[in-house]
Amino acid sequence: MPVQTCIDHISERVNRLLLRHEELLRANQSLQQQVEALRQERDALRLQSQAVRQRLDALIEQLPSESADGRP
Repeated sequence: MPVQTCIDHISERVNRLLLRHEELLRANQSLQQQVEALRQERDALRLQSQAVRQRLDALIEQLPSESADGRP
C-alpha cells in the first residue's frame, strides 16, 4: 500500500472518530440535562408528598378519639 493511500485511510478514520466523539459529547450533554430535570422533578414530588403527609396528619389529629368501648 502506497504511503499516501495509507495516510489518507488513517486520516479518514481519524475524521470519523472525531465526528463520533462529537456526537457522543452531545448525547452525553443531553442525557445529563435529562438527569437534572428528573432530579428536580423528584425533589418537587418529594416536597409535595411531605406536604400531603403533613396535611393528613393534621386531619387525623382533628378526628375525634374513640373510647375504649368503641363509641366516639
